Amino acid sequence: MPTSPSLWPAAAVEAMAGVLARLRRGRLLHPAGRSFTGEVLVWGTPGPPTGVRLVDRPGRYPAVVRVSKGVPSPGSWPDVLGLAVRIHRPTGRPFDLLVSSSAAAPVLRQLPLPRRRFTGTYSSVMSYRTGRRRLWFSALADPESPDLGRDLAGLSTTVATDAPRLVLAVASAAGPWRPFGQVSFGDELDAREGNALAFDPVANLPEELRLAGPLRWLRQHTYRGSRRGRRATDAQSGGSMGVTV
Repeated sequence: MPTSPSLWPAAAVEAMAGVLARLRRGRLLHPAGRSFTGEVLVWGTPGPPTGVRLVDRPGRYPAVVRVSKGVPSPGSWPDVLGLAVRIHRPTGRPFDLLVSSSAAAPVLRQLPLPRRRFTGTYSSVMSYRTGRRRLWFSALADPESPDLGRDLAGLSTTVATDAPRLVLAVASAAGPWRPFGQVSFGDELDAREGNALAFDPVANLPEELRLAGPLRWLRQHTYRGSRRGRRATDAQSGGSMGVTV
């Protein structure tokens, strides 16, 4: 434990998360999933700019995508589903966007909701701040894309044969989702590469963004402890220019 009493709560949370990750021999949350190469195409936000260059300006970026189940429940049983997208930028740290299955309505977009199908609305649940603005991010179903299915095996089959997509969107607390780009799925990573990924939604952000809300502190230290518990390296979390916990 650290010598300063003010640091004890953080150390305790990290230690607990690390122990649980070691016992589980993997991620503390969302341990079952599939990981893929990908690409993010940004066409920019309609209407007023958000102040985040990655979102407001058109661009094309290589990405890594992971789809996961939270508990995980067996097969196609309902679960809180997760989507993690690591957007590799030309300079600086990547943008690790983590979203969970939710509803699209303004109030419900802040709550993780179990469902069966991987196609649907995913929300960041926690908000981000850019200047004085507060933003939520989402991945939405693309009506022209193949369905992602109801289980992880079906997801792998769909990606291998149909190259599905999801729409990326941003919103204020009460405003509608504003699509600004899309994420496309590529080749599936082998299990070893997928298990080694360590997304960091607190540290891996564009310069204009910071994670907001009362759960930020808990998320930061839980993820850090989980990464240490499963011995994820700095490179795996994007810290050396290279979580889903």
